[in-house]
Amino acid sequence: MASRASPEDFTSHSVEIALTNSQGTKRALECARDHDARVFIASTSEVYGNANEHPQSETYNGNVNIRGPRAPYDESKRFSEALAVAYERKYEMDIRTARIFNTYGPRMDPNDGRVVPNFLTQALRGEDLTVYGDGSQTRSFCYVSDLVAGIRTIADAPAEVAAGDVFNIGNTEEISIRELTDVILNVVDTDSGVTYKSLPQDDPEVRRPDISKITSQLDWKPSISLRTGLKRTIPYFEQRLTDD
Repeated sequence: MASRASPEDFTSHSVEIALTNSQGTKRALECARDHDARVFIASTSEVYGNANEHPQSETYNGNVNIRGPRAPYDESKRFSEALAVAYERKYEMDIRTARIFNTYGPRMDPNDGRVVPNFLTQALRGEDLTVYGDGSQTRSFCYVSDLVAGIRTIADAPAEVAAGDVFNIGNTEEISIRELTDVILNVVDTDSGVTYKSLPQDDPEVRRPDISKITSQLDWKPSISLRTGLKRTIPYFEQRLTDD
């Protein structure tokens, strides 16, 4: 949870991100081992990279460029999972992992760099929404309260159904970035248009979680639609922009 996750930080804070997810994870695991504590590992859908399996299930090993600009985040999260499995097997610890997909909601930094805060901030300022590439790439956005409920479900589940396992957490409501601009322009009162820029290297083409595992084993699924979540998020961004 301590790792920066914004694409804006993958270059400017690449070393810090890599060490947070490697050394930081090791320290957390050592502390948990000393105190016989249960461990929750916050992994990410980024471990799947530019996926050639769609939707992405927990059995998919991913397609990550280990030398690309996203690698400090992607690969260190993959390492944190590998380290967690090693500790679980060697020390018989109770460790469970979630691969978190595209979360959004209030309290995000307007300058975070991820697409929802980018679009909301631009729309509220009356600026054009910036789309990278042609906007055909897809994402599946999970509202923060659904994410928290999923995390608590995994963390609180009995050991016999969750220990040593990994679960996707996300919303299966897949949408293209081009379609997302239409939704944002519809829910925000704005005169903004849309501009296009070149697509960053290794930006995933598709992203949608297969959540059948967590649904069947732990009886969790998201309940907040994208439009509902955006309407709940907008007042926070309006206040932040007013304060700034």
